[in-house]
Amino acid sequence: MRFSALGIPLFILAEATSLVSGAAWGFSDATVTVQSKGAGVGAGTKEKLAENQPLSQAIQLGASDTLKIILTTKEGNTAKRPHQAFLNFKDAGTGLETSFAFTVKDSGKGKLELTQKDIPSQLLTASSDLAASLIVASFGSSTPYNKAAFTIKIKRDSGEPLIGTEEPMRYGKLPEIHHIFKSDPKSPPRIISLFFTAIVLAALPVLLGIWLFLGANVNHLSKALGNSPVSHGLFFGSILTMEGVFFMYYTTWNLFQTLPAAAAVGLITFLGGIRALSEVQERRLVGLR
Repeated sequence: MRFSALGIPLFILAEATSLVSGAAWGFSDATVTVQSKGAGVGAGTKEKLAENQPLSQAIQLGASDTLKIILTTKEGNTAKRPHQAFLNFKDAGTGLETSFAFTVKDSGKGKLELTQKDIPSQLLTASSDLAASLIVASFGSSTPYNKAAFTIKIKRDSGEPLIGTEEPMRYGKLPEIHHIFKSDPKSPPRIISLFFTAIVLAALPVLLGIWLFLGANVNHLSKALGNSPVSHGLFFGSILTMEGVFFMYYTTWNLFQTLPAAAAVGLITFLGGIRALSEVQERRLVGLR
């Protein structure tokens, strides 16, 4: 008798476990409504949806219509919110499909509204009716629901042009790019260069004449070179060398060759000029003009 009394609860527990493990997702109290924009309450088409019973006639969706589906999702016989609840549209000709998620509350009551603007253009221009199916699923061992619900016929506005489909971006090998670099700058004509060179050379005698006219004293040249020959030699030599650097840049060198040379010569000019000017100041202090 003990064995028999203990077997009854075990039998009930086993049956309950089998019922839970065999539960399946589904829905109830489902309706699909198509209502035109500006229509009054109760206008439009309304059909009831049932599990495993797709509608025999296609639902027509016009350019200004709104498709609305209301249902209650359930697991077994219990209304419950699933992890996923979708309405899926599929074009049987191309195999393209898209899904629209329901807004579902904890009580299982779900709602979905959409218009033609929500449907991709590839499906709007389909040559045949779209197959609509309901998908209800969640975590756990319960069997998900994925069955056909109805077919939908897209009625486009005859005055509205068809929306073309753009080619998707594809990543791959592109054609080789041949760079065309700007040609190196060329020197001006030689006649122009010679003309301006002659002007510069002609200015030197004029400069020397002005110095002599203003009373430039060249008698201190030997004394200056005697007191500080290195600094004066480096200073005047660096000036002439800088002119040579500019000449090389004008004729053959590029900017990257000219800048290091100009920086080195400029440093020598700066250091030599400081010492040369100090020597000139010393002569000025003793009254030599």
